[in-house]
Amino acid sequence: MYLNCHTYYSLRFGTFSEVELLELARENHVAQLALTDINNTSACLNFIRKAESMDVKPIVGVDFRNGTDQQFVGIAKDNTGYAALNSFLSEHLHEGRDFPGRPPAIPHTVIIYPLEKAAQHQFKDLGENEYIGISVNDLRKLPLSVYRNQQNKLVVLQPVTFRNRRDFNAHKLLRAIDKNILLSKLSPEDTAPEDEKMYPPENLYKAFDQYHFILENTARLMKECHVTFDFSAAKQSSNQQTYTGDKARDEAYLLECCMKNIHYRYPDNQDMALERLQRELELIRQKDFVSYFLINYDIVTYAKQQGFFHVGRGSGANSIVAYLLGITDVDPLELDLYFERFMNLFRSTPPDFDIDFSWRDRDDVTRYIFERFSNVALLGTYVTFNYKGVVRELGKVFGLPKEDIDRLSEGHYNLHDLDQPSQLVLKYGKLIQGMPNYISVHASGILISEVPLNTFSATFLPPKGYPTVQFDMHIAEDVGLYKFDILGQRGLAKIKEALEIIRYNRPEAEVPDIHDVNRFKKDPKIHAMLESAQCMGCFYVESPAMRMLLKKLQVDNYLGLVAASSIIRPGVAKSGMMREYILRHQDPERVQQAHPVLLKIMPETYGVMVYQEDVIKVAHHFAGLTLAEADVLRRGMSGKFRSRAEFGEVEARFIANCRQKGYDDEVILEVWKQIESFAGYAFAKGHSASYAIESYQSLFLRAYYPLEFMVAVLNNGGGFYRPEIYIHEARMLGAVVHVPCINSSRMETRISGKDIYLGFGYLKELEDRVCYRILKERDSNGLFASLEDFINRVPISVEQLAILIRVGAFRFTGTDKYELLWQAHLRQGVVPGEESQYQMFRTQQKEFAVPALQTTGLEAAFDQLELLGFCLCSPFELLQERPRSHKGAQDLKYSQDRYIDIYGYLVAIKKTQTHRGKEMFFATFIDCYGEVFDTVLFPPVAHKNKFRGKGIYRMYGKVVNEFGFFSIEVVKMRKEDYIQDPRFES
Repeated sequence: MYLNCHTYYSLRFGTFSEVELLELARENHVAQLALTDINNTSACLNFIRKAESMDVKPIVGVDFRNGTDQQFVGIAKDNTGYAALNSFLSEHLHEGRDFPGRPPAIPHTVIIYPLEKAAQHQFKDLGENEYIGISVNDLRKLPLSVYRNQQNKLVVLQPVTFRNRRDFNAHKLLRAIDKNILLSKLSPEDTAPEDEKMYPPENLYKAFDQYHFILENTARLMKECHVTFDFSAAKQSSNQQTYTGDKARDEAYLLECCMKNIHYRYPDNQDMALERLQRELELIRQKDFVSYFLINYDIVTYAKQQGFFHVGRGSGANSIVAYLLGITDVDPLELDLYFERFMNLFRSTPPDFDIDFSWRDRDDVTRYIFERFSNVALLGTYVTFNYKGVVRELGKVFGLPKEDIDRLSEGHYNLHDLDQPSQLVLKYGKLIQGMPNYISVHASGILISEVPLNTFSATFLPPKGYPTVQFDMHIAEDVGLYKFDILGQRGLAKIKEALEIIRYNRPEAEVPDIHDVNRFKKDPKIHAMLESAQCMGCFYVESPAMRMLLKKLQVDNYLGLVAASSIIRPGVAKSGMMREYILRHQDPERVQQAHPVLLKIMPETYGVMVYQEDVIKVAHHFAGLTLAEADVLRRGMSGKFRSRAEFGEVEARFIANCRQKGYDDEVILEVWKQIESFAGYAFAKGHSASYAIESYQSLFLRAYYPLEFMVAVLNNGGGFYRPEIYIHEARMLGAVVHVPCINSSRMETRISGKDIYLGFGYLKELEDRVCYRILKERDSNGLFASLEDFINRVPISVEQLAILIRVGAFRFTGTDKYELLWQAHLRQGVVPGEESQYQMFRTQQKEFAVPALQTTGLEAAFDQLELLGFCLCSPFELLQERPRSHKGAQDLKYSQDRYIDIYGYLVAIKKTQTHRGKEMFFATFIDCYGEVFDTVLFPPVAHKNKFRGKGIYRMYGKVVNEFGFFSIEVVKMRKEDYIQDPRFES
């Protein structure tokens, strides 16, 4: 009898999940009910999926409201009606329009108007599918209503929003958050009545005792409603079924595309490739994934035609079909990639293709997909209320000062010392923590469906401007919708731009074929860089943790880098497998300690699980699980699997099978612990190989075109480190770095020979419109001859002009910048305004005598610190006290197990915790010679020695050597003071 039930997908209104709604129905012996969230169908698919197991008949629809003002409830009679409701809702969400008091005809649906709303609009002639809804509260009004005699048009409309008082309290908090007001300012009109609850059927029947016809109408209506979807494991994919319009043509075309490239990929011997190709194609055909491959091929073909770079990764990178199509550049034969990780008969989902494009090109690829294919939408995702978000929102609702909110959100408080409002924030925050806050867009997922996506849910229109479904990837997979992952990254943009910079800065150089990765794999210069971890700016291998691993493993080849790319992942490290891998890598005798079966399965990684497919191998060959069961483990560890019950069954089977094979419990539990620890934090080998290829491309450019590469890094957002660190690296590589210059700089950083001119974009306070005005004038009428020439040609305020002068942008004039500042302030006509207006009213300039002034290097450095955020001189030149030690990174290898006094400019900090929850830090510094070194602060030291932002620190600690990687275990540390800012000395 319940046709108007809400979940917490009625955002900032509802208070519990769709599963909890079904549990509530079961507790109250309600056999059927309708989920009608407010302007949202996010929960409908999972509601239908879960209802069967709870013996509840699911009915779905939408509660259409303008704000909290309910207009009508739409109920789907069948799947056609459900799609129609989604289309109607989507149209209004896309256009931001209010819902009308009475909708147009929506086929295969039932429209129910609340009694008050029907009376307000004075509806008289109700259509065949239109009804008046009567709640328990409405029963006292019904005898006085004009609709009391329309017995066949009255149905029960008792809303369900709460289970108890606790839910109602959470609802009020959500409403106050939504309206951004104090809880005390919340009016009754802003909230739902507290009696919007579910009552046992007998109570409802009793309430409507005098109106049996209303109950009968409601029962008849509910009986007519049937919306179903196939959630079975054997369901057909809902993705676009064919690429060419015919499955047979698709298969022929896929084979043709593969064969077209087999001579390019395998110029010498194709026998193994052809055998693997035939095996893969047969399985792809059996699993009905042909169109999935062809659509991915279409996308990368378009990208190549536009000159876009891409990297194809994910489990699909294990495929020779993907390699021949050019979706990936990973050769599965060279790496002996495990076929069953890519695909097997028991895998219900297609292999993952994560296709990376440059962050500059991704939007165009997305546009192409929406124009090229029908039934396309972005995948949704829900942002939930996390602890910090809840505290901040409720802090405002309860009227807490900002300082108290900051302290609570950071966890810096003693519970017993908090005042009552602060305690209420923490108490009531638990009510809404974890609930959906708002719907957003999945980072990369795009759905290309065989049928309109309103078949499954409504869509909304985010700022990206593309329709986005109201459900996430888990629900999508439940109904057979498998996403296409289109991602943007800066590493590819660095490579592409570096090649462009090489063309104009070194026209005499032969621009390399960046896709000739086989050549790079044999390059001794690249291997030397890897072994010494000289990888600053290079994709995926530049972080302190990766540099540390490269040195410990002494990586000097492609296969070693492939392994390192996965070993660095948290799951491998957490399980202890990273350390064990390093020990076995360095000590061949230790390899013999591996279990013989594991060593036989994974000889390349010394019997240590490193890649995702290792779990499948171990589960199948070590524990004797079927490939279907092994795939359950694979999905479980990847974080994409939700049925913990099924995962638990496979765990029990794993242990039982191992015992049956005669393995010791100690061995069984250790292997299982390693499998569990992956928990979504390991790569498929093909995925690691894809990363390694991009790393090699970056390493090649850094090795042979270091300055051009560094400029490309700077122009694409840097990477792991701050821009100043890459600027420092460029200087270490021989560049002469200049502050922005009026005549030489552009918005982006540019290079001329070995001179690098920082872009205007580094000047934080300089307005973009001023920059574009300067560039437009310079490009049109040539370089500026002097400050006066600049003032005459570019309309600019004196404040903006002062920024350019102070940073040294007019140094080409040869005039001291203090003198230039005097001139700028004394000149007339330096006013903001339109260029035409400025030129028309420019006044005759007077000549003034300017005092002789001289800027010091220290003053220039502090100007740079203020305007750029860093200085171009060595920060060690700014120290108040000269360093008492001149030790550097090069001294560490001569000081093993001894204590060292060393100064370092802070580069990066990584905060982490011990197993006991104690805070500790890893930190990277640059020494006074410009070299990088690493430190660790264990909990006792970390507790006493705090980092105080950027700057130079003096440290005393013990030099340790772990597998050839030297670092310092800090004993004590303090931040050194800079000299007083000379610009403000009296």
